[in-house]
Amino acid sequence: MQVHEVMSRAIRSVSPDAKIMEVASIMCLYRIPGIPVIEDEGRLVGVIAEKDVLHCLFPKLENLMEEGMGNVDLDQQIAKYKDVLALSVSDLMTRNPITVSSDMHVLRAASIMVRNRFRRIPVTHDGILEGMLSLGDLHKAIFHLNVTAKAELTRK
Repeated sequence: MQVHEVMSRAIRSVSPDAKIMEVASIMCLYRIPGIPVIEDEGRLVGVIAEKDVLHCLFPKLENLMEEGMGNVDLDQQIAKYKDVLALSVSDLMTRNPITVSSDMHVLRAASIMVRNRFRRIPVTHDGILEGMLSLGDLHKAIFHLNVTAKAELTRK
């Protein structure tokens, strides 16, 4: 079974110059934890994930060293979110993301995902985004393949 048989082709993407406000809206409204970042011609240049957006709210190591964790005003850290919303995707995105190809075997792709602790991964061909592969899609396809095969054997 190949990646192209399982991947999602209808995906949302954003440009590097999009504002985090737009991205956060998409993430929250559609419950999408990560969005591919593409340039005009469809070339994948990065991925923006919820962790990238929220990471800006974490106290800096220097502050923790000076003040200690117990003295950091976490509500003040949360208030910085409005400043994060004004940033561009290119300010926070992960550049040159790990990808898989559409002709790769699904278990090879799954091993890359598990090794890197990804729940989803972009699928590209010559740097052009073709789709996204999620562990859920992959698991569902393998489940259906095996349940169907078992049902066929049972009928014979």
